[in-house]
Amino acid sequence: MANKSKRGSGPRPGSNRAERVAARKERQAQEVAPVERPFAGVAAECDLVALRSFVASATADLTLVGSSANTVRLVTVLPGAGPALVREQDGKPVALVALQTEPEPADPGDALSVAIEWAAGAEAGETLTEVDASEAKPLSEVLDPKASLEVTVQKDFNWWIEGQSDPAPQIVQMIEQANAAILPTARLVGDFVGAPWWVDAGERAHLRWVRPEDEDDVMAALARVHASGGLTLGEGSRFAGSFRTHGLLVPVFDLDREMHHQEWTEGAEKFNAALNEALASDAELTSVERRSRDGIRGRQVTLR
Repeated sequence: MANKSKRGSGPRPGSNRAERVAARKERQAQEVAPVERPFAGVAAECDLVALRSFVASATADLTLVGSSANTVRLVTVLPGAGPALVREQDGKPVALVALQTEPEPADPGDALSVAIEWAAGAEAGETLTEVDASEAKPLSEVLDPKASLEVTVQKDFNWWIEGQSDPAPQIVQMIEQANAAILPTARLVGDFVGAPWWVDAGERAHLRWVRPEDEDDVMAALARVHASGGLTLGEGSRFAGSFRTHGLLVPVFDLDREMHHQEWTEGAEKFNAALNEALASDAELTSVERRSRDGIRGRQVTLR
């Protein structure tokens, strides 16, 4: 007797079950796919990316949309990598909201928005241990979209126990361990587009420059500048490549670590002007510029 053919186990195309399966797969894909630019829509986007990606210890008071019962202070990381807490300082509640948290949120912008809203009204002594971002407001509706960040780079993590006379021994131990891992870091001050950050990594220093423009546009502009011989911050610097994080491109320069970070300001301003001019050009890349772009892309990595 001939074997009867068996119908496949999948849902029949066009059936209600097929539609439900397709919808579920789409939701799962959206949940897994990272958000392209989680901090887009606010003027502080580039510094938010830097503080979340590679700055160890820093703080910045936030300007919020609407009123807040508390001072809300953005920080890089809190003990235990939690999202937020409120403590009393000089008799007033001060809320600390962290960018570097565990577990990794699916959308760091939504997670930050939820944590800020919680922090604005929570009482001293309260701690936010988990963020539910299912009904998060856009970050630009919580954080003043036009406000830049006045970042204070901290030399250590002693601010974790600021105002505490008898901190828990485990927190003191965590601070000691965290302090030992801090790399000297500074934000270059000047008329810059984006956020240029100097980091002393030990054998050499780096300038990591978070740019707000479209990645392809920055790549083409870097190629133009390179082809004209301007891809430098001056003597003692070397273009090292770039990395992509949170939807933004970050050109990186290796620097002579014997020079103070402020000594790179003039060179950074010249490079900033050259890159801005290249970004303004809408001409097709020349063959030389295309080769430069290919070489620059070959040294690019993705962090997130």
